[in-house]
Amino acid sequence: MFGVAAFLVGLSKGGLPAIGMLAVPVTSLAMSPVKAATMLLPIYVLSDVVAVWLYRKDFSAPNLRVLIPAGILGVLIGWLLASVVSDRAVTFLIGGLGLAFCLNAWLRRGALTEPAVPSALRGWFWGSLAGFTSFISHAGAPPFQMYVLPQKLPKAVFAGTATIVFAVINVAKILPYQLLRPYSTQVMWEAAGLVPFALVGTVVGAFLTRRLSDRWFFLFVQVSLFLVSVKLIASAIAP
Repeated sequence: MFGVAAFLVGLSKGGLPAIGMLAVPVTSLAMSPVKAATMLLPIYVLSDVVAVWLYRKDFSAPNLRVLIPAGILGVLIGWLLASVVSDRAVTFLIGGLGLAFCLNAWLRRGALTEPAVPSALRGWFWGSLAGFTSFISHAGAPPFQMYVLPQKLPKAVFAGTATIVFAVINVAKILPYQLLRPYSTQVMWEAAGLVPFALVGTVVGAFLTRRLSDRWFFLFVQVSLFLVSVKLIASAIAP
């Protein structure tokens, strides 16, 4: 169970975003969601090291200049509001936004649309939301995708930009997580045992990303976003 979750994290870091969001629900089948999120953070960080190296030449600099500081701001907001924010409300909101984005993209598939250009205003909004939701439950992929997918970036650039943005966000989460949910020796040993699964997943994710055609890659991303959004909504309304 835990190995599968770590492998999913690795796949997301290898270039298949949204897949990693399934890791917390999978791990939560055997432990509390809070402990699951805490244990998986070191896995995310270590996978980021490999993923950043794999995509060190593929990224969108204009997006990074906005999304990185915005994401760090979102982590700070999540930290400050951790004691009052409702996890269910955030989960439902992100699931609803992701669902709406996918339906809009698919229903308008026949329409010719020009690629969107990076926007400081939209970038700060979606970037800070990505940082916030990533801090709450490692669910930062939908806001990121809703901002970047309309830009129609090359798949490697899209994957590399996501990798670098969330690598910085995950590092920014380390101290707040330690202050709010202190790591025990047991949790660290459990996380260490999952590292090989995550590293294999990262390499496999990068391999699949580079082998898939642009059409199938972005269809996979959108379908993943849709399924994860449905799962988020179901989790939010479950008794």
